[in-house]
Amino acid sequence: MSPVRPEVEVVGQTLDPQHHCLRDFLTRIAQPYTWFEVGTLPAEELLIKRQLAGAQLPIVIDDGRVYTGASVVALAQAWDLSTPPSRPHYDLAIVGAGPAGLGAAVYAASDGLSTVVLEGDVPGGQASHTALIENFFGFVDGIGGAELARRAGRQAERFGAELVLLRGVVGSGIRDGRPLLRVAGGHELTADVVLAATGMEWRRLEVDGVDELLDRGVYYGAGRSEAARCSGSSVVVVGAGNSAGQAIMNLADAGASVTLVVRGDSLDARMSSYLVRRVERQPLIDVHLRTQVSALHEDHGRLAGVTLTDAAGAENIVRAQTLFLCIGGVPHTTWAEGVGVRLDRAGYVLTGLDLLDEGRRPRGWSVDRDPLALETSVPGLFAAGDARSGSTKRVAAAVGEGGSAVSLVYRRLEELRTSP
Repeated sequence: MSPVRPEVEVVGQTLDPQHHCLRDFLTRIAQPYTWFEVGTLPAEELLIKRQLAGAQLPIVIDDGRVYTGASVVALAQAWDLSTPPSRPHYDLAIVGAGPAGLGAAVYAASDGLSTVVLEGDVPGGQASHTALIENFFGFVDGIGGAELARRAGRQAERFGAELVLLRGVVGSGIRDGRPLLRVAGGHELTADVVLAATGMEWRRLEVDGVDELLDRGVYYGAGRSEAARCSGSSVVVVGAGNSAGQAIMNLADAGASVTLVVRGDSLDARMSSYLVRRVERQPLIDVHLRTQVSALHEDHGRLAGVTLTDAAGAENIVRAQTLFLCIGGVPHTTWAEGVGVRLDRAGYVLTGLDLLDEGRRPRGWSVDRDPLALETSVPGLFAAGDARSGSTKRVAAAVGEGGSAVSLVYRRLEELRTSP
């Protein structure tokens, strides 16, 4: 990962989906930037000063370098965030750069294992959307999810791990008895051991109009990149976990009037008590329990309002320009079936003793031992983090699982060295 740029300015339009993707990208890689809204006096003055009047939007100015019609792909290439793998073979290949994958990379690389991390997005997983993680060990004042991911990525690289970002795994196989991974862009590599840390994907809200208004007022996640632009406006947030709690506090602190929509009977079931107390004390937050979003309203292609329906069937239209959906996720395990990895009924990866059926090893198990603690139904393929069955869905737990996986990787490597 490249160091933080000293000065980045962006000229664009808030409700343009392409411009939002760029803004979200910068936020999630913890790159500070100044946003200039098209049509405002500061934006016009900047464009005139830089002789960019009429240039294709969005425009990114990076300490003198100018990118017109800027995109995530273009910036990632310019900033060396998307370099391909440098080697044909590694001791350990980690698929996913969330907290579990980054934790494993730090420990594996610091122990001298040749390590590569393959990620189709930016580092951090769902944690990179989180405005503030306050209960992570050692950070008294909390730390943003994007900042934590950037620090972890830089730390892993310092020990020699390679981070291959914005280039996901697009296929797999076996070559000379070793796992083969095909990486976006036409690259291939093999590894002695593979760790799947693929995390979660956003659960979708099944309401008409969501897809049409996505990035035009409707956003999945905590909307960290949007909070500052919501000052003085009305927003709706759906969710009851810590990500929703941090999102509404971030929005209210920025001056937005927030309606929190919760399906359950209380906030205490899924939200940490310290956040619940803060939410209850914040006058700009209005909590609606036993309530769901039942309809969206648009005006000229932009979100204009949200219909809420309570448990009794009563409807209420809330005028709002922004809707944030923090409704959790589903495991990113669509890859598992094709490689013979067993899942539980909810789609999470089964590992270790959970693979045993009345003491019997998984069908097709080829090693004369029981599966190791974080090992899947494929010997030598491990899983850690939120996609694993039984995980606690906490950042610290995911980092711990990543670190624990490395000790098991060593056992597998020794096994491979001593096998005939």
